Amino acid sequence: MVSSPGKSKPFKRKIIIRRIRRVVRVRPLGLWKIAYADFVTALMAFFLLLWLLSAVSVADRRAIEKYYKTPLLVVLAGGKSDDLASSQITGAQGENKVMESGQVQYGAQTELIPSVADAVRLLHLQELARLQSLKTTLEQLMNTDPRFSQYKDQLQIDMTTEGLRVMIVDAKNRPMFEVGSAVLQPYAVEILRSVGKTLNQVPNKIGLSGHTDAAPYQGGNTGYSNWELSADRANASRRELIAGGMEQSKILRVVGLANSMLFNPANPLDARNRRISIIVMNRKSEAAVLEEAGQ
Repeated sequence: MVSSPGKSKPFKRKIIIRRIRRVVRVRPLGLWKIAYADFVTALMAFFLLLWLLSAVSVADRRAIEKYYKTPLLVVLAGGKSDDLASSQITGAQGENKVMESGQVQYGAQTELIPSVADAVRLLHLQELARLQSLKTTLEQLMNTDPRFSQYKDQLQIDMTTEGLRVMIVDAKNRPMFEVGSAVLQPYAVEILRSVGKTLNQVPNKIGLSGHTDAAPYQGGNTGYSNWELSADRANASRRELIAGGMEQSKILRVVGLANSMLFNPANPLDARNRRISIIVMNRKSEAAVLEEAGQ
């Protein structure tokens, strides 16, 4: 109690008590479930993508990548392309079918993008047309160049499952190589160099194989046989193709097959069994070679 000056009646001081109440906010307990569900969904989509990629060959993946890159570059550049694949998006004159009046036509764009199977099929047709064009060019070279007039019967060009095959075969009285050696005759050098320059028209890889007839090698060297001879002849042909102007990086395989794959099995000693095969590989055969090499 406190007494005021001049007053006898005491008074009580008012005591104020303040109590702080802590409000505990309860956080929602289910948010982590939503985040976890999103994570699992994304993870499932990722593994599904990996599974789909593993089901497609290396060549097809490269083809799909090339298909979706090349048309986009043409569209953005606004240029003209004679490419069969890019013409599906840019049109015959290079006009942009996707962009119109500054707006993106999403519906039209969706219709223009084919499925994976359609893209692979389109690229196969594009490659087939490219190889067929090369075949026509080589045939015209044989028919118009006077240097090839007397060797037409020794040049054979055809389409195989591996790609475009150009074969230079021996004639009975006109061999490509000196007997029992890998030294090319002058006319064979001329043919190979002319063909080598023409092969640069396509980006496809090249495979070379040498073949002999069934006659045993009579060179006298111990351990040297038709296998070594056919490989040496294929390698000699490779050098002449490059000397003619073919890019060295185009060579993917050079092999000697001796008499294991005769051109005329009915007559193993036929001169046509001695030949050089130049294969302009398609995507499938190129992928098979790379897979065998572990790449």
